[in-house]
Amino acid sequence: MTITQHASHCIDLHCHSTASDGALSPSALVARAAEKGVTHLALTDHDTVDGIAEARGAAREANIQLINGIELSCVWRKHTIHIVGLDMDLDNAEFLERVTGQQANRWKRARRIAEKLARHVNGCDEGILGSATGLAQGDVPGRPHFARALVEAGLVRDSAQAFRKYLGSGKPGDVKAFWPELSEVVRWITDAGGIAVVAHPRKYKLTATRLRELVADFMAAGGEGIEVITSGQSSGDLGFLTELCRRESLLASRGSDFHFPGASWCELGRIPGLPEGLTPVWDRFRNAPVQ
Repeated sequence: MTITQHASHCIDLHCHSTASDGALSPSALVARAAEKGVTHLALTDHDTVDGIAEARGAAREANIQLINGIELSCVWRKHTIHIVGLDMDLDNAEFLERVTGQQANRWKRARRIAEKLARHVNGCDEGILGSATGLAQGDVPGRPHFARALVEAGLVRDSAQAFRKYLGSGKPGDVKAFWPELSEVVRWITDAGGIAVVAHPRKYKLTATRLRELVADFMAAGGEGIEVITSGQSSGDLGFLTELCRRESLLASRGSDFHFPGASWCELGRIPGLPEGLTPVWDRFRNAPVQ
């Protein structure tokens, strides 16, 4: 089954709920997507599919077509890269076992972040882990949750300051996890019948040459798609990614990378359609008929 790129369709294949580091529950996320005119949605929480069952029930009520999704963390030449998986079989026991292992990695990272913040932030102790976990509603807290916990403890003025001083790139709370290799994560997705897509390619701050090398290794591992359109990218990024997608005959994907309301630049339902001449990733979906 395929989804035609029709003007009446609003397709968003990258967003997050409270099952990872998003601000809205899966059902509230779906409700907001419906409010914003989204017709086809993939919930792609970080390294978990725990929110999909709830989202699916809400999607039926909202008349939105939900596509199975996940955003998996991996390593490529010492860079942390995110790979979106779409249309996987969630009854695949081996895939679910591998995802469980990713969650264990995330908890190890969260505990390490708490230890580092307790050591470097005056007035902070390792109880920050419990506060951040509470803000994550019991799920694995990410850096945004730790930032909010620091704000609520009165240790920083706002989340921006928390990242600037303690959690941003190169700061004490910027803890790298022991993620699997890119080729391994791509194989998890494809073995479960899904399509692997490079998430937000320009956010890794790779040179054009390095990004082409990443894509070459990704394709050699069995990866098929790339996000051509995502929030916050420039027109130059769009042109570069469109040409890269076309030249390498990759499937083209699009997604807002929505995490929370209030940021107009990454809102659900606001990303444009794909440029002409590209093959949409949804042309290869098995389980997403147009309703």
